[in-house]
Amino acid sequence: MENNYLIDSDDLSPEALSKKHKLETDPSVRTDHMAYMPGMEVIESDICDKVIGEMEAYDYSKYTVKDVMAALQHETCTIEDFKALLSPAAEPLLEKMAERARLETGKHFGNTVYIFTPLYIANYCENYCVYCGFNCYNKIRRMKLSMEQIEQEMKIIADSGMEEILILTGESRAMSDVSYIGEACKLARKYFRLVGVEIYPVNTDEYRYLHECGVDYVTVFQETYDSDRYEQLHLMGHTRVWPYRFDSQERALMAGMRGVAFSALLGLSDFRKDALATALHAYYLQKKYPHAEMSLSCPRLRPIINNEKIDPLDVHEKQLCQVLCAYRIFLPFIGITVSSRETAEFRNGIVKIAATKVSAGVSTGIGDHETKYTGKEDDADQGDEQFEISDGRSLDKMYSDISEEGLQPVLNDYLYV
Repeated sequence: MENNYLIDSDDLSPEALSKKHKLETDPSVRTDHMAYMPGMEVIESDICDKVIGEMEAYDYSKYTVKDVMAALQHETCTIEDFKALLSPAAEPLLEKMAERARLETGKHFGNTVYIFTPLYIANYCENYCVYCGFNCYNKIRRMKLSMEQIEQEMKIIADSGMEEILILTGESRAMSDVSYIGEACKLARKYFRLVGVEIYPVNTDEYRYLHECGVDYVTVFQETYDSDRYEQLHLMGHTRVWPYRFDSQERALMAGMRGVAFSALLGLSDFRKDALATALHAYYLQKKYPHAEMSLSCPRLRPIINNEKIDPLDVHEKQLCQVLCAYRIFLPFIGITVSSRETAEFRNGIVKIAATKVSAGVSTGIGDHETKYTGKEDDADQGDEQFEISDGRSLDKMYSDISEEGLQPVLNDYLYV
């Protein structure tokens, strides 16, 4: 197929491998991760200073059980209360946090749980992020779907009953430019009621174009809000520029997007500080753009193909539950997504407490929904996955499991008039 680009990564030249080694071992050869590259839009905003100021001042060791109890008794959760809820002192009170979170979720969302699925349309990447399966030096099968293949994947997904889709690519403007993504989004509008994108950060005018193509919301993972740790993990490419990535959601809102989603990848750095910064990022932007729909994700680092470059900082399920409960208590009105990185058992439990959205029928590979949905065996025209998932339930199975928990699965709640 002429629009498939299958690369044997063993063909990486000695010059490329030498550059890779230098990037890993010699920080002096890396570009400044705080300096914008040509073509990157700079916006005037005070959000970053507020978020990072709070994060850097956060000393979670100072909080006590008494502080946590006081936070749980307050009708409105302040930033200081939120800090206490994220602290180690809150771990023994997790059941009380879960009960408060459950009440807040019921108050704002009833018993509904939203379901969506991601669709990866390309896995080419120009970045060297040491923890990501798509990074440009990883030896995986690369692929970019043609528009015909994208539509076929979308038909298969839509036939399963899904009404919301999240379109993803690797971070390569050369192989997945904005016009290519826009055409995919136009196709998505034919089959789905709600369309999101999780792509490389772009400028305001490009987000505006994608919105015109049918995109409702934009998801960007900051990965870690610790800029020093970020520099150690993102060694090459546009994603290396930390402040440009930070301002992505604001540029999307300036472009007219209805919603934006935020996340740190827990396990890359101090998860308590990253969780604080993630929520405050959404909190301050909500104050600045009160009409916008905000949501949070809470992914943990997962295994990838050929991963020998990152030793994750452990974040256990109990700590993940603590973060999710703290998010719900601090931002009771905000959507919270728990992805297929987590087990079915964990997701079945957390939707009864704090989470409001889950994925189903998930594949993080390229072009393999026909295999997953129809049982087709041939994988010759498929690209490798970004990471391993834990929960591979289909939409039908997820729908029935949510219903059996006494909750109401929702595929779409938007009406376009």
